[in-house]
Amino acid sequence: MTPLACSEPEIVWPARAILGEGPVWCSRGQSVYWVDIKGLALHRYTPETGARDSWQADEAIGCIDVPGADGSLLAATRSGFAQLVPKGDGTVERRALASPERRDYPGNRFNDGKRAPDGSFWAGTMDDAEKADSGAWWRLDPESGAATCLERGYRVTNGPAFDVARRRVYLTDSARQTVFMADWISGGGFDDKQVFAHIGDGDGYPDGMQVHADGSLWIAFWDGACLRRFAPDGTLVQTIDLPVQRPTSLAFAPELNSVFVTSASIGLEGEGEGALLRLDLG
Repeated sequence: MTPLACSEPEIVWPARAILGEGPVWCSRGQSVYWVDIKGLALHRYTPETGARDSWQADEAIGCIDVPGADGSLLAATRSGFAQLVPKGDGTVERRALASPERRDYPGNRFNDGKRAPDGSFWAGTMDDAEKADSGAWWRLDPESGAATCLERGYRVTNGPAFDVARRRVYLTDSARQTVFMADWISGGGFDDKQVFAHIGDGDGYPDGMQVHADGSLWIAFWDGACLRRFAPDGTLVQTIDLPVQRPTSLAFAPELNSVFVTSASIGLEGEGEGALLRLDLG
């Protein structure tokens, strides 16, 4: 693999999000949806018009799926899986679906997640204090609505990222600076998990990630001020510097040949921190 040409990162929404996360590209509406976990907010940015829309939630939203035809979004919130309905008054109606950890792990919250190729929704939990290794990966079945625990023992879950061509899934424990890869099982979980990359001290923490159409894995690096692009064999192919210290995740917009990046301002004073950024690929 060779490096890809890309434009200088552009701040398209200086939102000052406390913990901006979970961007997803909606082809139907040609918009990117994202969340501010600590700010209890859902955001939408429409590149063609520059429109910025926001809704306030009643609890932290960890991750979202692309909205359906009715505008509702499948999500994993602090307390569990839910359907979110953005309302005209600027609030979000939350319809609970499953709360698998609420009783046994009250200190946990859901963090990152994505729709899998088989239609299931995967999301990871974590200790909100980031001290205990109580986090787990959960799979919400698209037919039954049942939530199944796939694996426990994580501190800060991030991902997943699915490589359909290789039937592979990537999972991250950001606190341990480790990215794992495993064989993805359609209709189930994963098998044969192994270390894909271990990040050294001073290089930041691997956060949200996405697989590009060419099979490369793109990862946002918290306290690394960059995106890093890895080949399927784990080789670092490219580093893309960003004007924010704590990028958190990314989403590809194929129709625009662009990448949108979320970031966090928590603990930072810089003017651009917590912004939504855009890069165009050459």
